[in-house]
Amino acid sequence: MIKFLIKHLIPNHENTANVSVREKYGVLSGILGIICNVLLFTIKLIIGLIVNSIAIISDAFNNLTDSATSIITIIGAKLSNRPPDKEHPFGHGRYEYIASLVVAFLIFAVGWQLLGSSFKKIFNPEPIEFNLIAIVILVISILIKVWMYSYNRYIGKTINSGLNMAAAKDSLNDVIATSGVILGIIIGVYVNLPIDGIIGFIISLLIIYTGFITAKDSVYFLLGPSPEPVIFEKIENIIAKSHIVSNCHDLRIHDYGPGKQFASMHVVVPAHISVEEAHSLIHQLEEKIKLELGIDMVIHIDPSKDIDERLKQNEGIEKGDE
Repeated sequence: MIKFLIKHLIPNHENTANVSVREKYGVLSGILGIICNVLLFTIKLIIGLIVNSIAIISDAFNNLTDSATSIITIIGAKLSNRPPDKEHPFGHGRYEYIASLVVAFLIFAVGWQLLGSSFKKIFNPEPIEFNLIAIVILVISILIKVWMYSYNRYIGKTINSGLNMAAAKDSLNDVIATSGVILGIIIGVYVNLPIDGIIGFIISLLIIYTGFITAKDSVYFLLGPSPEPVIFEKIENIIAKSHIVSNCHDLRIHDYGPGKQFASMHVVVPAHISVEEAHSLIHQLEEKIKLELGIDMVIHIDPSKDIDERLKQNEGIEKGDE
């Protein structure tokens, strides 16, 4: 279904490298998240109050937190795709990481609040009314969350969005949490224990853990981590295909947000070639790296007489073979 929505709601949806298209993906996922989570919050809150279950109420407020996450996803998508300006020459891509950090604080705050409510239910338990309709509705909510996990994961991979991948993980946690709520309601009918409070306590810890992991990932990117080794390998492979450049060194890559990577490096070229030839060669390499990897590359030239000698030797060997 998400592919159908993307195809009909996002013009030129295949061009995910385009800033405007990428923003529309983020806005679409946020709007869908708001609709689904507000609906789930309303339904679960009503059910929780009817059957007197703190676990269901906790799960409902968890969905309300997810609505805030969806709103921040929309704001983050719009802010992160603002064009570069005088104060931010490399763009505003890191707004997405900041948005993820805000989401993490919201998740953590709700989890902490519900943790206290669950403790009260454990030490002052109240009977839970078994309601088959409530169980059926909760099962439907699980199916909705599975779909939300699926589309957030798909969009996250399509546009390389850490915010959407975090939303996908959160949706999966909700599936586990709601399943636990259903299990707690059923067990509570046959066991004289504060199962509801215990399940609510576990859900609260799950919410807090999700907030911690989301914050950890956001801070990781804000601090500027080292790129994956495969990126270095791909750049070196592109350079290796050049017949003039012998090697590259001092490769540095800077991440300014998803799809906004800038890099610099030095390459060794023969000393005898002209500035014009060297510039043409470097420009071709920079364009190739941008096209294949989406990285804006700046290459510095290191001339070397040793390469001249090796090239002459190679030319002599080739003539000798002829």
